[in-house]
Amino acid sequence: MRKYKEIKRKEVIYELNEWELIKKWASRFNITTSEYIRQASLTDKITVSKIPGEWTELINVLRRIGVNINQLTKKAYELNSIYAADYEKMGEEYSQLCHTLNAKLSTLG
Repeated sequence: MRKYKEIKRKEVIYELNEWELIKKWASRFNITTSEYIRQASLTDKITVSKIPGEWTELINVLRRIGVNINQLTKKAYELNSIYAADYEKMGEEYSQLCHTLNAKLSTLG
């Protein structure tokens, strides 16, 4: 029979800013960092969202289109162009497209 509890040890690597945040939260609860990490890992809800590979290129293209629309809209307002309203409408339609895509992706998780 073993004298010690059976345990599993795991090393976790944190960036310095992440570690400072863990220390801050542990001190708020007046517990050690080990206790905080153990409790958080066992009780907190973990959300992992992985985007399927075929969607990443579409998302990147949409981001580039969004940047271009914003630049065109700003330029149209600077020039007081008659097309400013058209660019604004295009931006709104782009936002709706992104919202729809985000809603679809949130159901994949």
